[in-house]
Amino acid sequence: MGGFHGGGRRPYFEGWYFKQQNETDTVALIPAFHIDRAGRRSASLQVVWNEKSFGFAFPEGAFRAGKGGLPMAVGDSVFSARGCRLNARSRGCEIAGELRYGPFQPPAGDIMGPFRFVPFLECRHSVLSLRHRVDGELSVNGKSVAFRGAAGYAEGDRGRSFPRSYAWTQCSAEAGCVMLSAAEVPLGGRCFTGCVGAVLRGGRETRIATYRGAKVLRAGEGEILIRQGGLTLGAKLLEPAGGCLLRAPVEGGMTRTVRESAACRVRYTCRRDGVPLFDFESGRAGFESARRD
Repeated sequence: MGGFHGGGRRPYFEGWYFKQQNETDTVALIPAFHIDRAGRRSASLQVVWNEKSFGFAFPEGAFRAGKGGLPMAVGDSVFSARGCRLNARSRGCEIAGELRYGPFQPPAGDIMGPFRFVPFLECRHSVLSLRHRVDGELSVNGKSVAFRGAAGYAEGDRGRSFPRSYAWTQCSAEAGCVMLSAAEVPLGGRCFTGCVGAVLRGGRETRIATYRGAKVLRAGEGEILIRQGGLTLGAKLLEPAGGCLLRAPVEGGMTRTVRESAACRVRYTCRRDGVPLFDFESGRAGFESARRD
């Protein structure tokens, strides 16, 4: 593995999101590297454990990555498509252990579709795996958290900044997955609200995206509602908005604070031409929405 890649001296960030959940625990691991406007380079590892969060900061030399991003390492923690090995301690917070991943189930093609070719986007989203098996054990702040045949999900972002306004949700349920994201996209001096999403159900994937004609009806305030042709997909947070504090990038620097609930109750609904395809609630869903003034 080499050192930093991408970005040059311009503001840049690249981060990954590895989520694993069993019947009682959810742990999300967020390794990242960043180059701020002054050209300063650094790396970080953020951890969300149920409704708690903590993070670790690293100098430039602590980040190493292979071509294409994976495998990569932050400090003594290593991440790959086969699993991860954690070993990080700082100011009374610690995480250690090893997780093994079953084969990733990536979406059928880049989630950004043709938008992946558009230059100067402030943020590009990727989905590495809609669902995979997780086995292993972690020690999180002294507590053992075991995963046996648990559900995993993996995605990533790269660019200069998180969107000014966005809403995101993800849920592993019924041997499948729902992922939906809507965000304000500046392009050519103007802004529009775009969306990407995927539903993995019964071994089949349904893609929802602006480039497939999807329209965002609502995004934020604990709800996402999108219509694509005769298909309507919705996610509604069923508890007070809250969540864990996380750091997010603005012009490459991790200077923004956002909140994410990694294990909250969300209702997901999907209809095609008015006919219900599914309607379920999950208490282990992820939901995040934010707006930057």
